[in-house]
Amino acid sequence: MELESGSTNRQSRLKLYKSTLILAYQSFGVVYGDLSTSPIYVYTSTFSGRLRLHEDDDEILGVLSLVFWTLTLIPLCKYIVFVLGADDNGEGGTFALYSLLCRRAKLGLLRPSHSTDDDISSQDSCLLIKETRASSLLKEFFDKHHSSRVVLLLIVILGTSMVIADGILTPSMSGYAVLITCLILVGLFALQHIGTHRVGFLFAPIILLWLLSISGVGIYNIIQWNPRVVSALSPYYVYKLFKLTGKDGWTSLGGIVLCITGAEAMFADLGHFSQLSIRIAFTAIIYPSLILAYMGEAAYLSKHKEDLQRSFYRAIPEVVFWPVFIIATLATVVASQAVISATFSIISQCWALKCFPRVKIIHTSNQMHGQIYIPEVNWMLMVFCLLVVIGFRDTDMIANAYVYLFVPGLTVIIVMFVTTCLMFLVIVMVWKRNILAAFIFVTVFGFVELLYLSSCLAKVAKGGWIPLIFSLIVLSVMYIWHYGTLQKQSFESHNRTSLDMLLSLGPNVGLNRVRGIGLIYTNVLSGIPPMFSHFVTNFPAFHQVLIFVTFQFLTTPRVSANQRFIVSRIGPAEFRLYRCIVRFGYKDARKESYAFETDLIETVREFLQHESDDGDARDSVSAMPVNQPESDCLRDEVSMRVENCSGVGLTRYKRVRFRGVDNSKELDDLEDAREAGLAYMMGNTCVLARETSSFVKKFAINIVYGFLRRNCRRPSTALGVPHTSLIEVGMAYRV
Repeated sequence: MELESGSTNRQSRLKLYKSTLILAYQSFGVVYGDLSTSPIYVYTSTFSGRLRLHEDDDEILGVLSLVFWTLTLIPLCKYIVFVLGADDNGEGGTFALYSLLCRRAKLGLLRPSHSTDDDISSQDSCLLIKETRASSLLKEFFDKHHSSRVVLLLIVILGTSMVIADGILTPSMSGYAVLITCLILVGLFALQHIGTHRVGFLFAPIILLWLLSISGVGIYNIIQWNPRVVSALSPYYVYKLFKLTGKDGWTSLGGIVLCITGAEAMFADLGHFSQLSIRIAFTAIIYPSLILAYMGEAAYLSKHKEDLQRSFYRAIPEVVFWPVFIIATLATVVASQAVISATFSIISQCWALKCFPRVKIIHTSNQMHGQIYIPEVNWMLMVFCLLVVIGFRDTDMIANAYVYLFVPGLTVIIVMFVTTCLMFLVIVMVWKRNILAAFIFVTVFGFVELLYLSSCLAKVAKGGWIPLIFSLIVLSVMYIWHYGTLQKQSFESHNRTSLDMLLSLGPNVGLNRVRGIGLIYTNVLSGIPPMFSHFVTNFPAFHQVLIFVTFQFLTTPRVSANQRFIVSRIGPAEFRLYRCIVRFGYKDARKESYAFETDLIETVREFLQHESDDGDARDSVSAMPVNQPESDCLRDEVSMRVENCSGVGLTRYKRVRFRGVDNSKELDDLEDAREAGLAYMMGNTCVLARETSSFVKKFAINIVYGFLRRNCRRPSTALGVPHTSLIEVGMAYRV
């Protein structure tokens, strides 16, 4: 037995090692394309400004030292050591940190409205960390000041908008001539529909071959031209650089920061892989290869200062120049693919968290739910990229926006700084660590990032306004959509019709109704939205079985199948009324309408079967307060408690056992109604600003939000509801 157990354990470990290495291999094609191609731009952009007046060995070695310590501090220490550990059930990125804070620390405007969400996270359910004084004070501050939650959401959206803007400008750098660049862009975006897992898997060999090439060339240049560049790893050369160059050295930071472009993808794409696989790939291959490449280029430049403006390609030996040049061209395309795929993932998360209009999301992989394709976003990105290339035919203007602000500035540094700020909250409020540790984290990494950001902001007038405008437009659209959605839900929640009206119609409410199942989609968890109140009054004309369906898109990445549906009964059995809460994580795949209906009705059938099998009706727990006369039901004296291990989200329900429940008749009626067909009722609401509102609010709600609502995918289309079976009820809300 011990031998068999040992053999099983070995096989399990071997399988884990194999899967981790495969994931590490695949991560090269998805995660590290942008970071790996940074050596093409760093030295050229750094010495293209005022620093070209300082071209001595000390300045070249100082730049190398800055590159080395930037790569060591930000990607290696910050992301690999700390940030990757702040995953949200395996997911990473700015929104993952925000959702973690919303669920675990109850911050933000996206907190779940019902406490049954608290048991979703399998990771959280096992954690019981004692509250610290610092975390309590921060929670009290956010609870007391609602505006602080709004600011936090805006900061998160700002970081996200920069990444989306990155998806517009990065592909624009794929070529040199305008025509060639446009052809590359059209081909790249036309390829997206086949799926990230097919495209990305092919890119891994390209990046590995690229890393082998630049590290090999780096070793050759170090030995051939100047082995003394190894001494530049000392931080003393950083001090010496700023002492010699002064303000000119500070302005050059906009070029040096290019060495960490793409580092944020290690965390953003965490859901595709695992912490261990990303750490192995970076520490074993990426980091040493990049250091060797930068050291080799510095060694070459120390002996060929006339080539500072074309340093990367001039440093390649003539014997291998064309093979390396071709690999470099392919590698830049891979870098663009990584940004496009990241944009799809971010848009999906934003939509699920009510920060982006509804779009069509196609899951391209059965194994990895995070690998998606969004047609509308794909073609819009392509159009914007072509407009940038054609509109700014001066390639120097595009390159300047890319080098000085777009990637290193508002798309990388702001994203990184937002991550640093969120990590402060995670360390204190989620991990419950000493606040001193959080301050040290923010001080060290925040200082470096703000130093780079200050240099990048100085370049706005030289073309950096291009990504700034894109990101501000995206930020405005996302916040307006989020605000309008929350206003609509708040109105429906506060003006809902009580179910007491429905139940007061008496037991005859279930008689003489049309055969079939009626599905009423509602956003409120108790009661009925105001738009449906008229139909509630005329309820006897409705279907044989009615199911109130509420979708909950949670701030947890995924919901397991056995936690997807929460079914409960409304009123006595003869009413044939049910409530079903359907829960999705922001990474969950949405099924087609037919498959969803089948799962929903099957869940109701299983609910009735369990209720029939259990004599004490354990499963007929009401998901809302049910006020019934004692003649209609027999109340159990025992209450059920639903809570997680941390003691938050406590909810009490009354167990209700109805007299004379004939579940076999109910099951027959459900099957009979299912065969008769389904009818769907959905709300089609319009949110408008009050007449007394300010001009800005009227413009945001009536114009911008109204335009987005009219042109986004309709809920019935997203759910695949047949038009002939749909009843839409409209209402205008003044907010």
